[in-house]
Amino acid sequence: MSRWLAKYSLLAAACTALSAQQPTVFRANVNLVHVIATVKNQSGQLVGALQKSDFEVFDNGVRQEIAVFERQTGQPVSISLLIDTSGSTAKDLKYEIDSAARFLHALLSEGNPADAVALYSFDYQVTEVRSFTHNYASLEAALKLVHGSGGTSLYDAIYLTARALEPRQGRKVIVIVTDGGNTTSSVDIQKALKAAQFADAVMYPVVDVPITNDAGRNTGGENALTFMARGTGGRTFFPSAAKELDKAFADIISELRTQYFLGFYPHGVPPPKSPFHSLEVRVDSPDLRVSARNGYYGESETSGGSPDASIAVAPTRKKKP
Repeated sequence: MSRWLAKYSLLAAACTALSAQQPTVFRANVNLVHVIATVKNQSGQLVGALQKSDFEVFDNGVRQEIAVFERQTGQPVSISLLIDTSGSTAKDLKYEIDSAARFLHALLSEGNPADAVALYSFDYQVTEVRSFTHNYASLEAALKLVHGSGGTSLYDAIYLTARALEPRQGRKVIVIVTDGGNTTSSVDIQKALKAAQFADAVMYPVVDVPITNDAGRNTGGENALTFMARGTGGRTFFPSAAKELDKAFADIISELRTQYFLGFYPHGVPPPKSPFHSLEVRVDSPDLRVSARNGYYGESETSGGSPDASIAVAPTRKKKP
């Protein structure tokens, strides 16, 4: 089992500040633009029986022809599961780990045999507990080794796991079990989000909410995670008990098994002044709601596929095995 520290420091002279108003963006994969979509009715129930003709896709406002369509796509999925082990989550860590084990068992016992999960823990540093595998037994054993400490490098964890997901094929997902706090990260929310966007990863934060009253809760962190999830086409869960945590994981699996895959070759889109292309996915029924990513980077993007070519990071110390 491999382990590595991921507590990183930015080379400040090489950094360029990102505006909080920067649009949510994604990078196109060569010429075919990939879009993963989830559709629900007004009651919040998943809708998995739509046809290609039920969808419309707009690139910078220009309607596109859908060249590839899969309903309840069987494309393999790579999931990075991030477990917050900071001091603020210590009292709930056991039931979070137990629930995560049930989630992984349900996920890997069915579906595509090429599906894979990587397990990470994070406190003041980020540790790869288990690299991508389909082997549930090895993931279960790795979960038992997860333990807590101080500090919370949430944005570092998202940034680094997104970078690891970027070269993988198929669908990519980041599931984060956390209380929403971030205290010791080297990167900010914008760089973390941009890394997830470049990886084309859908984010599902599962926010542990032991306190239902806003007083004493990190509502700012919760709102930040919701912002990031929506920008990637995912959603945020707020379980307040162990049973609700199990349901959140079950809902994630249901969404993964009911997703639509849409692909198009951009056509008739005037060359934009910036590489950002806004995306809009519509369905023909006003009673249905679609969730999908809302943009991508076009061919004029020059950063060579990295979330920010001007940023370099380096490990400062390593955690002992």
